[in-house]
Amino acid sequence: MISVDNLSVSFGSFNLFDNISFVVNPKDKIALVGKNGAGKSTMLKIFAGIQVPTSGSVVVPKDVTIGYLPQHMIHVDGKTVLQEAETAFDHVKQMQTEIDMLTAEVAERTDYESEEYTELIERLSLKNEQMQTLGLSNFQADVEKTLLGLGFERKDFGRDTSEFSGGWRMRIELAKILMRQPDVLLLDEPTNHLDIESIQWLENFLSSRNCAVILISHDRAFIDAVTNRTIEISLGKIYDYRVPYSQYVELRKERREQQIRAYKNQQKQIQDTEEFIERFRYKATKSVQVQSRIKQLEKIDRIEVDMEDNASLHLKFPPAPRSGDIVVEIDELEKKYDDVVFSNVSLMIKRGEKVAFVGKNGEGKSTLVKCIMNEITDYTGKLKLGHNVKIGYFAQNQASLLDENRTVFETIDYVAVGDIRTKIRDILGAFMFGGEASDKKVKVLSGGERSRLAMIRLLLEPVNLLILDEPTNHLDMRSKDVLKEAILAFDGTAIIVSHDREFLDGLVTKVYEFGNKRVKENLGGIFDFLKAKKLQSLQQLEMRAPKIEAKEEKVISENKISYEERKELNKKIKKAERAVEEAEKAISALEEQQSSLEAELNKGENLDELMSKYNKVKRELEQKMYEWEILTEELEDLKK
Repeated sequence: MISVDNLSVSFGSFNLFDNISFVVNPKDKIALVGKNGAGKSTMLKIFAGIQVPTSGSVVVPKDVTIGYLPQHMIHVDGKTVLQEAETAFDHVKQMQTEIDMLTAEVAERTDYESEEYTELIERLSLKNEQMQTLGLSNFQADVEKTLLGLGFERKDFGRDTSEFSGGWRMRIELAKILMRQPDVLLLDEPTNHLDIESIQWLENFLSSRNCAVILISHDRAFIDAVTNRTIEISLGKIYDYRVPYSQYVELRKERREQQIRAYKNQQKQIQDTEEFIERFRYKATKSVQVQSRIKQLEKIDRIEVDMEDNASLHLKFPPAPRSGDIVVEIDELEKKYDDVVFSNVSLMIKRGEKVAFVGKNGEGKSTLVKCIMNEITDYTGKLKLGHNVKIGYFAQNQASLLDENRTVFETIDYVAVGDIRTKIRDILGAFMFGGEASDKKVKVLSGGERSRLAMIRLLLEPVNLLILDEPTNHLDMRSKDVLKEAILAFDGTAIIVSHDREFLDGLVTKVYEFGNKRVKENLGGIFDFLKAKKLQSLQQLEMRAPKIEAKEEKVISENKISYEERKELNKKIKKAERAVEEAEKAISALEEQQSSLEAELNKGENLDELMSKYNKVKRELEQKMYEWEILTEELEDLKK
């Protein structure tokens, strides 16, 4: 579908990509991985047509549509959440307006035999066919469904977008892209501003779609759940495996080990051959054997071992000054703005504990953190920090607050005081900013490099309570592992606000869940918490049993209705059943068409024509599935 041919990107003498080639197929779900600064975001920009490569090409067929979500974007104010989300369907509204105008013109015309009238009818038929192919006649329902899935509430729909943080506005952009149903989705860190529940919704959404997906994410669990292919960018080259990331890591390791063994065996063979040549070079009786060995040596296809990018982050927090046994004590805490954020919050965090704050965005995680840091004081209840508690804070927006015109060295030198200033070069080297990298301007750094730079501030003075708000956003997987090990080795206390399940697993022993204006303590790790949460939802279903009994009473009372009313109801039920049955037959037929077209596509012939038919069938199937859901709900309502 998309072909990358001998792609190269250079910045001065530095080669970011060096003649790389690969093909993106229609159903590929690709994880684009690599260290920060390897070129992942640049690759997506080239695919989106925003950046031009130094040489080579990316060929995208004309009828293939692309949706691109960058890490950072400029937002425009002046619309409500619902209005902004509905701009994804501006093309549908425009098409409907054209259809209405053409329909009105057809109704007014009487020159039925003229060529102009025939052309008008053909244009109207074409537009109606295009509208039907899009399958978006009821796009408002799709808008609401997608916004709710990404964590918005119905009460948010009428609020102006300017009232929301950058993370929530990024969700609106993500919703718009998903609803346009492009053939290829390019997603650069889509989970950075999503809570755990929204990530799980996005996982299900992407996994169930037939479009191609190329995504950058440092959430290992997320990319394993979504992708079926992994492309790693390392030192200008790519390594392409058709498996999810976790399997790729193992295969990549095995491949390198095999290369090393084969390389060593070949080197031994070469050495033995060279020694033979050198030993018998000047002996006439061995001249034939020597010449044979020389030719043999020239013909050897030299084995190369893939270069390994061994630069890594070295992170160790300074020893924590001893604090009291109880680090944070909260009792009956309540915080209000216009509405209650949370109330009746009681918790105790002891020295050495590593705890997680999780829950949907807007439920009060950052507010409680600000209360602990004494940035918010107008709360009721009790909040007390223990003896000698010294807080080190990393906020998720710190990386964006750096002065872009300073160099890496100047950024740290500006905030460092005392003897630590003599160790700045060593610290920068440990964070992979050694040598010339320390002279880079902040404005040319990738998102991950900026996060690392902001993280260095935590090392400038000893603390015993780390409060980390989304610390893994923009960090590559190896850097995340190093940070996780450093927090585990830290002898102080840590509060981690994060949605990254893989990062929290094995790190925290207690989870505080924020929701419904409450904070609930859950003992155990993050996966224990998620498992328990599912069990709790089942218990909640069981708690609704009395409502079912109430429905049964309603059915009994309805049995007392008149014969005529019951007869009319039965007619409606039969009609609804027929409608559901017809929809199911149509779905079955469309699924057969889709399977047939997929088989044709795999042959690799007439791809443009087949993809056009395939996309049309796919949209018709999605629309028919949506209609079936509505019809089924209507039938169930009639039977109640």
